Amino acid sequence: MTEFAEFPESSVRARSRPRSRLLPAAFGARPSGERLARVLRSPQYRDGAFRNGGPVRLGGSGDLPALLRDLLLHPDRGRRKPAGPVPLVRPAAADPSDRPGSGLRLTWLGHAGVLAEIDGHRVLFDPVWGERCSPFPFAGPRRLHRSPLSLRELGRLDAVVISHDHYDHLDMPTIRSLARGGAAFVMPLGVGAHLEHWGVPARRLTELDWGESTRVGELTLTATPGQHFCGRGLRDRFQTLWASWVVAGPRHRVFHSGDTGYFPGFAAIGREHGPFDATMMQVGAYSTEHWPDIHMTPEEGVRAHLDLSGGSAHGVLLPVHWGTFVLAMHPWEEPAERTVREAGRLGVTVAVPRPGESFEPAAGLPLTAWWEAVAARPAPAATASPLGARPARPAGR
Repeated sequence: MTEFAEFPESSVRARSRPRSRLLPAAFGARPSGERLARVLRSPQYRDGAFRNGGPVRLGGSGDLPALLRDLLLHPDRGRRKPAGPVPLVRPAAADPSDRPGSGLRLTWLGHAGVLAEIDGHRVLFDPVWGERCSPFPFAGPRRLHRSPLSLRELGRLDAVVISHDHYDHLDMPTIRSLARGGAAFVMPLGVGAHLEHWGVPARRLTELDWGESTRVGELTLTATPGQHFCGRGLRDRFQTLWASWVVAGPRHRVFHSGDTGYFPGFAAIGREHGPFDATMMQVGAYSTEHWPDIHMTPEEGVRAHLDLSGGSAHGVLLPVHWGTFVLAMHPWEEPAERTVREAGRLGVTVAVPRPGESFEPAAGLPLTAWWEAVAARPAPAATASPLGARPARPAGR
């Protein structure tokens, strides 16, 4: 594992190159200066672009007719949004006096955003408070539910972790608001150019390659591989890195997948950095027909959780990247349904909280199929153990 600290003060200048002034600021900036030099030295950057470990199918112009057909004409297209308001919960984390007794508490804030309170520290993953995941306020996927709490109510943060620079994971208005606090910002190589362009001081930015780590208090944050891509415009694909993340404290360890397709690297991550008390796994916005290699299906998310655990059912799986934006053709509730079903089949402990609902893996979270009540076509009423899944239980028991 390679240790890497923040940029030295002497390298603050000339590390981001703004785009054309004709473009909205949300497009961000491109790496330059010392930041670009680090990008070019990365083993992941080859032949002018960051590369995955193997070939991947992103979907392209050859898929456009079929993609448009599925977007506009699919008979289930009406099921991509909930039929009623998504139930929200005020997070326990909103009360600064309410601290997790076990030392680890997770709060799903919608989509890929999770607040992890771990060993006395507060780490926020992929925060998106914006109304749309888009560079434009008038176009792009719009939120299906409001945020369960305001940015002001988040309170103290020690670190903000960004998995990659797509709009549904890196939101300019959210970053500008969080920059007013004192948190460190940790992200993959090159992504800091966007944040510096938006006003985050360079001294608070730490950019890591896969396998590199930084310290925040007593926590070690490590960038680990993923299988995805990047870019906020048409001409900057593969010019910044993407990553999954390991956060390890004195007592607890968690894993956040970011966006990724299923790949063999999960087992290696588990061997080097596990076992994990909880994994936050991307299970939504998948398409086995159009982009099979860059987003996991729910079944692949459960399989990745097991890979990270060395084949055992250790730790709690928190499914993320679903329920907040329409980014694929599948029904709104399907990621939760399929994750719970597969977890039950394989004996994996799964927690599916409502947006804003906090839980401690050591204490467990009773699993209820809350999404059925607001799905466009609700599934049959849940039994005491819906879809054959096990309720969340204390981790490691």
